[in-house]
Amino acid sequence: MRICIYGAGAIGGYLGVEFMRAGADVSLIARGAHLAAMRQNGLKLLIGDEERVVRPRCTDDPRELGEQDFIIISLKAHSITGVIEQMQPLLGPRTRIVTAVNGIPYWYFYKHGGRLEGSTLESIDRGGRQWRELGPERAIGCVVYPATEIEAPGVIRHVYGNNFPLGEPSGEITSDITSLSELFTAAGMKAPVLERIRDEIWLKLWGNVCFNPISALTHATLDVICTDPATRALSKAIMLESQAIAESLGVKFRVDVERRIEGARKVGAHKTSMLQDLERGRPVEIDPLITVVQEMGRMTGIATPALDAVLALVAQRSRIAGLYDGAAVADAKSLAVA
Repeated sequence: MRICIYGAGAIGGYLGVEFMRAGADVSLIARGAHLAAMRQNGLKLLIGDEERVVRPRCTDDPRELGEQDFIIISLKAHSITGVIEQMQPLLGPRTRIVTAVNGIPYWYFYKHGGRLEGSTLESIDRGGRQWRELGPERAIGCVVYPATEIEAPGVIRHVYGNNFPLGEPSGEITSDITSLSELFTAAGMKAPVLERIRDEIWLKLWGNVCFNPISALTHATLDVICTDPATRALSKAIMLESQAIAESLGVKFRVDVERRIEGARKVGAHKTSMLQDLERGRPVEIDPLITVVQEMGRMTGIATPALDAVLALVAQRSRIAGLYDGAAVADAKSLAVA
């Protein structure tokens, strides 16, 4: 089994170390100082009180690696379209693409059923390039729950969690997904195979769609957002709008809104990924976490006034900082479906 981790940052690096320790044939795509450090000193994972060091095959040129059995995309979702051409040498007739990214993936409406079957999402896949050139039939869904960070070039710190639920878009239990789940398990992680992976995607997105932009606007941590009456009420309003959209598409939530907010509150003084990116001057994930929900609201005819207002503010805030040039509200008319 040949595995390429495309984007060996915090999550990709964590997976790379653990997969290699389990004996897998792993290659990592990285760049810059992080790649240079891995080449010189190996890749180090700080987990608990341990230091785990491996010397992976790593490169910034996918042409060196050839066709793979699995490509695990662990880039920020808004970066995927920009690497489609570079990814082509990794693709063979049986290659599977595992979307270990936040938010709604490009393949969402593949084998979805209903009137939106085969639809592409302009906010996350401009012109349907990922759908056409990567192919939805290759996709395996993956929800990323662990928190990790790059402490220094070539050094990954594991903060918490080891759960990576997996699922075929069709809900089938295939030999590919079973083999992949077994690899995660052999590497000491949890990777349950779900028949309804979209439910799990929305469960995580449910928090991201509100807590991320509110934190970016207020610089508040999760405990504050979920305790302050005003931001808690705003979070709930956005979550209820998102829930209505998801349920109209057949999604089932296994917890209610209040329990989801309480779960976030208990995480404590944690900065969301969007706030961390904003503070560090990195591009922010607005479209895959927020704009796409607005787009799906238009596709289903469900209004999203609370989400629209927060999206307009966070998009403008990020544009001023030079960290966002995506779809958002500026392109709202192009997202409408007749």
